[in-house]
Amino acid sequence: MAIPAPQPSSLEFERLNRAYNSVFVADQLSVGLVVPIERYASSAIPTMRDHIERVQLAETLGFSAVWLRDVPFNVPSFGDAGQMFDPFVYLGALAATTDNIALGVSSIILPLRHPAHVAKAAASADVLSNGRLLLGIASGDRVQEYPALDIEFDSRGARFREAYEYIRRMAESTPQFRNAYGDVDFGMDLLPKPVATRLPLLVTGSSQQSADWIAHHADGWMTYPRPAQVQARMIERYRADAGHSKPVMEPLYIDLVENPGASPQPIHLGLRLGIDALRDYLESRQAIGVNHIALNLRFNQADIENTLKTLAAEILPQFTNRKPQ
Repeated sequence: MAIPAPQPSSLEFERLNRAYNSVFVADQLSVGLVVPIERYASSAIPTMRDHIERVQLAETLGFSAVWLRDVPFNVPSFGDAGQMFDPFVYLGALAATTDNIALGVSSIILPLRHPAHVAKAAASADVLSNGRLLLGIASGDRVQEYPALDIEFDSRGARFREAYEYIRRMAESTPQFRNAYGDVDFGMDLLPKPVATRLPLLVTGSSQQSADWIAHHADGWMTYPRPAQVQARMIERYRADAGHSKPVMEPLYIDLVENPGASPQPIHLGLRLGIDALRDYLESRQAIGVNHIALNLRFNQADIENTLKTLAAEILPQFTNRKPQ
């Protein structure tokens, strides 16, 4: 059954900082990378060799964004320690060693951090990078991390909402409010302020929230890959609930094989496939309204630098947003 392509949006996305404006363009798809940009299929812990140099290469080649992860603890049953470094510390390093590529986090686990620290660290990274921060936020799914911080796992949905409100209010000048995380008053202020009117906050999955809450509060939605017809309906509902067009992005693990015509085969959260099939996949996602795909090369068997160059030559020219920042 053919998948009906959505009608082109009559509304552009809201304009926020440099990263948001360049990565997310209505009716277009851009391509980024998940950090670390390396193969570590047989271990939960990456080597992190040449990690800065590979992000710099990704920027030079024209990828629109790199995405860090917030993994407080290496939980053995989960099997992935992410990039290991604290995301905000790492954002500072990348802000100092890159110039244009968007710096995303997918995603900060809000219930495990005090939102004052998140708001200050995120705004600092946004200012230091000249508006290149995209902040994904999530409620967290590693149940073992919660008792380590003496936090109830079942409370994460409510804590997420309270943290979201706190971070949003911190963009105001001398905010005054009270919520579960504290009483902000006495003429105090939290500095620096984000480059734009607010930090771009992208909600991951459901984060224990209703679809209506996400549609009205998120600046974008990070959702997981689904069959195209299902995903198309989810995107349509998200934007209908929001009342206007908002960005949608997906992650995708890939193992790019040498044969360009190789058909896609499923792997963990992604596909083993040739470059032609990858192009077809990205075209199909753009057609249903996805605005950004973050490629993860953890399971990629070919040389990483060669894979990046192949993607840059064969994929990026078609999926580089053409609207000025």
